[in-house]
Amino acid sequence: MIVWTDYDTGNHRTTCPACGRGERDKTLGLTIEADGKGVAHCFRCAFTESYRPDCGARPQAPARPRIKAVATQKHETLSDYGRELWSACKPLSGAAAAYLEARHCRIPPADGDLRFHPVLKHPSGRTGPALVALITDAVTRLPLSLHRTWVQADGSKADVDPPRLLLGGHRKQGGVIRLWPDEAVTMGLGIAEGIETALSLAWAYTPVWACIDAGNLAAFPPLPGIEVLTIGADNDPAGTAAAQACAHRWADADAEVYVTRQTQNDLNDILKEAA
Repeated sequence: MIVWTDYDTGNHRTTCPACGRGERDKTLGLTIEADGKGVAHCFRCAFTESYRPDCGARPQAPARPRIKAVATQKHETLSDYGRELWSACKPLSGAAAAYLEARHCRIPPADGDLRFHPVLKHPSGRTGPALVALITDAVTRLPLSLHRTWVQADGSKADVDPPRLLLGGHRKQGGVIRLWPDEAVTMGLGIAEGIETALSLAWAYTPVWACIDAGNLAAFPPLPGIEVLTIGADNDPAGTAAAQACAHRWADADAEVYVTRQTQNDLNDILKEAA
């Protein structure tokens, strides 16, 4: 407690009644005006008290620090880092091809947007081979981001958490992975959420693209010139809802739409069980 009447007019430094550590710990600044009014403020703990001769002392809640929001940078198109990484990738081979073959996926053509990086660093610090897929806007074809899957030489996923990652700070909404190039897409197209599911659908239907997740598949827009759409749907609530939303949109645009059905979670599970 501050004994205000002990101080003359002017500025003083004294021990804070809230956080003081002894008589020599003078973190409290105290000012007395000529009319007897005073104000005190601790420079360590922000304790504040005011004083008026007719009202006495009045403690005040310390002001809350103002926190300035820092906006995370969001790249609307692929960053320079992403472009350099994509340029450093190679055609599918080695551990990347082994991974797809182990999952009984169809290997996409070399001119599709799925490649291989032999020594890609994971945020955990581990470095190893990875599948790298270019994500482009479904309509404008602008490069948006990269999708990476770390794998091992024996064809299994790498022991990292998580084994799949998108580039941070990049937009993926409205994006697809063109596993077959645009030139291969004429009257029909097959789509699925994940790369492996799309490449499982590819045994029965090509060309195929991956939409990355259920949200992107649900929002996949009708594209000019494509008259038939085949959807490799995941058998879970999100996958079923996404497939139905996409199917209705394309049907309303006068396209012929087919949606797969299976008791397993996705088409790739069927292939693995059959093998």
